[in-house]
Amino acid sequence: MNEYKKLSDKISQIVIRDAKEKEAILWTNIVNAESPEIEFLQKDYNFNLEHLESSTASVFSQRPTIAQEKKYFFIILHFPILVNDQIVAGEIEFFIGHGYLITIHNNNVPALIDFFSACCDDGKYLGENNIKSSIILLYELLNRLINDCYKLIDSTSIKIEEVEDLIFSKQSKAATNLILNLRRNIINLRKILQNHKHILGKLTEVKSSLITQSEIKDHYNNLVDHSNRIWSMLENQKEMIEALNNTNQSLLDNEMNKVMKTLTIFSVIIFPLTLLVTMFSMSIPGIPFSHNPHGFWIVSLIVGCLGFIMLLFFLKKRWL
Repeated sequence: MNEYKKLSDKISQIVIRDAKEKEAILWTNIVNAESPEIEFLQKDYNFNLEHLESSTASVFSQRPTIAQEKKYFFIILHFPILVNDQIVAGEIEFFIGHGYLITIHNNNVPALIDFFSACCDDGKYLGENNIKSSIILLYELLNRLINDCYKLIDSTSIKIEEVEDLIFSKQSKAATNLILNLRRNIINLRKILQNHKHILGKLTEVKSSLITQSEIKDHYNNLVDHSNRIWSMLENQKEMIEALNNTNQSLLDNEMNKVMKTLTIFSVIIFPLTLLVTMFSMSIPGIPFSHNPHGFWIVSLIVGCLGFIMLLFFLKKRWL
């Protein structure tokens, strides 16, 4: 039978008990850790001070890591979260040792929050899933966190299809902003998840006195397979969005070329006409029609005919 305890506003615990097992597993979840929470961990577990400092709410690690100490593992992992239509990294620190798992986060990873809440609401949930060891509890949590990544990847795939529809419906300008946002999100996803396989591979080597090494490997190799599958999907999405970006850019360039071509042709037509009008407007002796009372209309007719002839020429050449 599992027990839920709330030690403070930021510290909650679930004690996982199974009648078949002699020892209980303690899952401690800490939100927005500050000095009191760090002192609590230091007093109860005597963790490495450097690891504790890395777990405070004000510190964000630039890369995932795993460190093995004599009595515990310290792990930092990043998971993608969606904030205002942008994918950013949510950081979780894990302390795992014999009979306990500690998770520390800034309350911004929905999959972790939902899983912990579900375990609190349903006291039998973890027991029914045969949680024999803290390393299996960590597996169950990581499995949900990694599976939650598929939702973001599926959402990105839907938006890629929207971009494709916009491009081929000749709405290139509308597609541009969506492409830029998708490229950024895909880059962020790749950056967040690129080291997961390495960390998960290290966890396959963890030894436990409660379960066999082969059972641990089977569980964590499953997560490695998920990580490989996700990375493959991200590779495909990266290639697709780059191809769509190139296509969209080609269409935009083509539209711009059409505009520049039209402007150039009109400039070619207007320039000689302007030159001709300027010559007829000079007040020097010998300029034709300068003293003719109908000179303005004669010059206008000449200019108009010349412009019409040039326009017909460009149309015949299919430049317009």
